[in-house]
Formats: sequence, C-alpha cells, structure tokens
Amino acid sequence: MIRIGYELWVDQINAQGGLLGRQVRLVLYDDQSNLDNVKAHYRTLIETDRVDLLLSPYGSPATMAASDISEANHYVMIACAAASETVYSRGYRYLFGLYAPADRYCIGFLDLLARNGMTRAAIVYEQSAFHESIFKGFQRWAGIFGIDTVFSKSFPNSAPQFGAIVDGLRKVAPEALVVTAYPPQGYAFLESLKTTAMRPPALFLTIAPIHPDFYQKAGPIAEGIFGPSNWEPIESIPFPGTKQFVRDFVDKTGYLPSYHATAAYAACHLIERAVRETASLDHDKIREFIFRLDTVSIMGRFKVDETGQQVGHNPMLIQWQQGKKEIVYPAKMRTAAPIFHRQKK
Repeated sequence: MIRIGYELWVDQINAQGGLLGRQVRLVLYDDQSNLDNVKAHYRTLIETDRVDLLLSPYGSPATMAASDISEANHYVMIACAAASETVYSRGYRYLFGLYAPADRYCIGFLDLLARNGMTRAAIVYEQSAFHESIFKGFQRWAGIFGIDTVFSKSFPNSAPQFGAIVDGLRKVAPEALVVTAYPPQGYAFLESLKTTAMRPPALFLTIAPIHPDFYQKAGPIAEGIFGPSNWEPIESIPFPGTKQFVRDFVDKTGYLPSYHATAAYAACHLIERAVRETASLDHDKIREFIFRLDTVSIMGRFKVDETGQQVGHNPMLIQWQQGKKEIVYPAKMRTAAPIFHRQKK
C-alpha cells in the first residue's frame, strides 16, 4: 500500500511537469524486513544514488533504522508509517511524523467502553516499540476513563505461543480485549481465540482490521472487531483532496486504499509543498518549512511538536459490521453506531 501511494504521487507530479522543472524518479529497494538492510539501502540512496529527497519505510523499527542514516546526513524524512513515540525521542531534527502517536490509539475505544458501562479490560501486545507505546497509552487512558486493567501480557514477535495467554484471559473474563500486533501475529491470535471460543463483548485489534480484505481473511470472528485508523476511504471525510485521491487510487489499482497508502501519498505532497514553497532542495530550508507547518492534508491536520512528533492528527475508530467497515468514533465522523457482542444469558 505504501509503495502504491508513492507511485501514484510520482505518476501525477510527472504528468504535471515534475518538481522544480525535473521529472521525478522513484528509487526503491526491498529491505525484506531486515533492519541491517534498511540502513544499508538508505546509505546507498544517499551515497551512491545521490537522491535529492528521501521517503520513509514501513513501521517504527524500520523508520528508526532509516532515520539514523537520514539524520546523520541532514536529510529530511516524513515518517509515513511510524507512530511510536520512541522514534521521536532521540533528539532528531530532520524527522517528522505523520501518524497520530501510538499512545493515543486506544482513546476512542476506551471512551466507548466507559460510555457503555464496561469497566474491565485486558490487553495483550507484541514486543516492539510501536506496540509497547500503545500498551503504555492504554494504561494511561484506561485509568482516566475509570477502566480496570484485569490482565496484561506481552508476547515475542517470532513463534509466540498464545495458549497460555488465552487461558489467562478465560480466567478473568474481561468485558473488553485489546490485541496490539502486526498483522501476522494479529491473525494468529484471532485463530487462537476461535479455537477456544473465547470472545469478549468488545474486541479491539490494531493494523489488520483497516485493510479491505480483513473480513475475508479473518473469517466470522471479524464481525464486530474494532480497530484504530488514521484515515478511511470515505468521501464524506472533510479533508481536502479525499474524494479525488480515492478515485485516483481505485482507477490505478481496482481497490480502495488503506490509510497506509494515504499516508504515503500525503507525505509526498507535504515534501512537494516544502520544495515548491522554498524553491529549493536544500534540506535545512525544507526542514524549517515543515517544522513550522500547520495545515490540513488528505490525512487530516498536520502539525508537529519540537521533537517532530505529530500532534495535530487524532486516530478514529472503525468497526466491522455485517462485512463492512464503519467509523464509530468520533461522533462527528460516525457512519454507524458501535455494536457490542454481549453474551446472551
């Protein structure tokens, strides 16, 4: 999705004559989800390919690795897929975030739980900076909303064993369960829930539910699952350019974009704006422009703090209902009311 977002922007800007009078060429390397590869590829992009601008990789771990190289070379990077606050706590000056901070991903879900009289929640999370940030945010906001954390457990991102975790969840019988993991482990955890018939009234999962094929991949357990989203392909969302972007993306691919594609496309447009406004490829000038920018992109508001972390954008909450993704929070963007799968007595 991210690659397609980048490619769509390149296609469009070149059709308009390019950037600063030059056609844009996209140089891509496959890091194979290996952080050593990430660093090696970004060194190649800067030292061998001598690119003018950098785009970010996917995920907080890869972005941390890539930004080590970009920062050392004073290259601006807008991280289009990194929400962990750890990414922005290193004192880097040329790195800027686009996503809402990970520690805010559970706010909408916890707010809905409190409004619906649920007070007992559990959380399980993958061992990575991004998911640990979500866990810390969950703890903080659960306390604010008066929700007790009755169970919490982390698991490794390689060959995790979910049996003991599911047994622990069955014993405490939470009203709500938050599962924060990258898609491979997220789907695996759902399989564990299915085999044990463990299903709390409110089930929240990160990342996987925002993809258009989630309902098909997950099967019946997908019905009613909540998930955080930074953006949705709904034309009624009041962000400039949303309608046209959705139509252009569908024309190019045949399917709807996820927020990953949208973030990639938005990051490109923000960099493009900085280059055009400064009439320069000087990264100090680009950095200063982006740092002071307060605007609205197709993703929503863009504004960063002194660390480069995004503070203008907030996530929404989606839920799968009858095979369709609906926005259930915030109220001003709601396309359907939330549904809780309470057990019949």
